[in-house]
Amino acid sequence: MKEYHKIDGIFVREEARPHKMIWGVYRNPTVAHLENVEWIFTEKVDGTNIRVHWDGHNVTFGGRTDSAQIPSHLANYLIAIFGGEANAQVFEQKFGDTPVTLYGEGYGAGIQRGGHLYSERSEFILFDVMINGLWLERKNVEDIAKSFDIEVVPIVLQGTLLSGIAYAHGGFKSHVAAGDKDAEGLIGVPTCNVLDRMGRRVIVKLKTHDLRYQCTPRTVHNDPSIT
Repeated sequence: MKEYHKIDGIFVREEARPHKMIWGVYRNPTVAHLENVEWIFTEKVDGTNIRVHWDGHNVTFGGRTDSAQIPSHLANYLIAIFGGEANAQVFEQKFGDTPVTLYGEGYGAGIQRGGHLYSERSEFILFDVMINGLWLERKNVEDIAKSFDIEVVPIVLQGTLLSGIAYAHGGFKSHVAAGDKDAEGLIGVPTCNVLDRMGRRVIVKLKTHDLRYQCTPRTVHNDPSIT
């Protein structure tokens, strides 16, 4: 069960002040070249990373790493929505004996600070699926979510990278939370699904807090993408 890759922040950080970002200086040069192509931005949910793995015969669960412990209340919820004979038949019908890993976020009460503002109970929301080392397209992820009657992270915006940065910087209300909660930010991937020169998937994290408070006001206000 492959661990989910790390998602880097959008801009590099200052050497003298690592908590500060240099506005407009991208960490990944490939991202800079894709600045004006179309991206898909989904809500970044503040929870705990969960892996659901079908090995062709059985389903198992894991946290962000192999040593990570899943809270018991969340583990019970995962068993309820993915375990049992009926769900095993769904896995077999959709994937046969081909291994597949579903990546999602466990969230809700008891998970991360303020988790109860998302939900008063444990929840799981799907954001990625890998089969044979390949990341599935959004439409396929949505199809799998429908098969298990689970939620998939909502698309908040489609547009250029600059539009996504501006949207996250401005802040927005969570589309996932049941109540009134500010969203943590966005996760963006280009619609062309490209790899950089190191063979890594191009994907970025746009946290509202980072963009608002870890970039100096002068550099933020000089960027034409911010209104």
